[in-house]
Amino acid sequence: MSDIALSTRDLSVSYGTAQAVRDITLDVPRHQIVAFIGPSGCGKSTLLRCFNRMNDLIPAARVTGEVIFQGTNLYAEGVDPVEVRRRIGMVFQKPNPFPKSIYENVAFGLRINGFRGNLDEQVERSLRAAAIWDEVKDRLQDSALGLSGGQQQRLCIARALAVEPEILLMDEPASALDPIATSRIEDLMAELKSSYTIVIVTHNMQQAARVSDLTAFLYMGELIEYGDTQGLFTNPAEDRTEQYITGRFG
Repeated sequence: MSDIALSTRDLSVSYGTAQAVRDITLDVPRHQIVAFIGPSGCGKSTLLRCFNRMNDLIPAARVTGEVIFQGTNLYAEGVDPVEVRRRIGMVFQKPNPFPKSIYENVAFGLRINGFRGNLDEQVERSLRAAAIWDEVKDRLQDSALGLSGGQQQRLCIARALAVEPEILLMDEPASALDPIATSRIEDLMAELKSSYTIVIVTHNMQQAARVSDLTAFLYMGELIEYGDTQGLFTNPAEDRTEQYITGRFG
C-alpha cells in the first residue's frame, strides 16, 4: 500500500476570472497531519475543498489538474462526488450540527449510506472516537443544539467519522472555540492520526506548529513551501515563508 494518501498534480482553481489556486503539486502522506497556513484569501480553504470536490457546489468554480486518491483522479469523468465525500470527510469552521438529537446527528449519514450493521454500536464507536461519548451518553436523545460550541464541533467530527472515511479535512475547526475547547480538538487530532490522514487549514501558526507533521505555506494562490513542520518554522527555505511566520506580512 502506498504511503501517500492523496496527491495533487498541477491543481488550479478559478472563480470566474479570479484565480484562487495556481498549479499546486503536493503529496499528503498517510496517517500524518498536514497543515495549510497563509494569509486570508491565499487559497487555503479553496485547496482543501478540492480534496473532496466541495468546490463542485460553487457554480463559478472551475478546477483543472488532478487530485489523485487511491490511483484515481477524483475529477475524472464518472467519479461520483458523493462517494468521494464519504471517503474524504470534512469538518467546517463553524460547528454545524443538524437540528436533531445527538444520536440522529451521528446516525444520519449512516442511514443515507445504507449502513447495514448495528446502528447503536456504530454511533457509540463514532462518539468515542471523537472523545465526546462520556459527555453525551446519557442524553443521546437531547437536541444537539443544546451542546456547547466545543461539544458541537466534536459531535460534527463524530458525524464525519461515522461513515468511516479514510481522510478527514478540517477547515479551521477550532477558530470559533475558546482555548479549552481548542485544546480538546487538538488533542483529538493527535489521537485520530493513527487511524486517519488529517488535513487542516488554520490561520493560527502556533496551532499548526503544535499539531501538524507537515506544513504547506500558501501565498496568493501559490504553494511557496511545503515540508516538515519543525523545519519550516525554525529554518524556512523561502524568504516569504520566513517573513510570514515572523509576522512581517499577512
